[in-house]
Amino acid sequence: MDRDEIRLIERVQDGDSAAFKEFVEKYQRRLFQFALELTGDWDDAEDISQQVFIKAYRGLVRFKGKAKVMSWLFRIAINTHIDEDRRRKSRGGWAVRSEDEDETQREPFVATAAEDNPERQTAAGQMGAHIQAALGTLAPQQRLVFILRHYHDLPLKEIAGILGVTLGTVKSQLFRAIRHLQKQLAFYRPELGLEESQ
Repeated sequence: MDRDEIRLIERVQDGDSAAFKEFVEKYQRRLFQFALELTGDWDDAEDISQQVFIKAYRGLVRFKGKAKVMSWLFRIAINTHIDEDRRRKSRGGWAVRSEDEDETQREPFVATAAEDNPERQTAAGQMGAHIQAALGTLAPQQRLVFILRHYHDLPLKEIAGILGVTLGTVKSQLFRAIRHLQKQLAFYRPELGLEESQ
């Protein structure tokens, strides 16, 4: 953590309500995006984000800075998502939406390129929809590893810490995810650059 981040957390720990507002503003956009990637639903993502910040507010008193703040928030978000799925009596363990659920509310994986060009925008939108469908066919843990690595550019060791698994498990799950997506998205391989990154 940098000095400003440490100071901000110290202010929150000292009971400074303005500091917690700064904390939320600093991390809410990225956390919401991650929650949206987890759930595929705008309302669910907002709900999870709110719950995460409530839990973070309570947990910051004990936060020692051993993990990066964003990694810590990601882990809370994953656990909150799993708990919510269990409450809804959906399948246990790693939680993702089933393939037959509505994908229309999900954010595309690839940002639209050349927004002034309608043809390229349409093509990018179609590619994003195909990628979302392919991601939905991954095993839940593989999907999480892929999202954390390729959406958020986290090092594999950090991902292992967030998910509470070994580095070898992360490498294996990422390799399997990429291999699966390469088959599912063979048409787009040159554009996506799906490589087994370390």
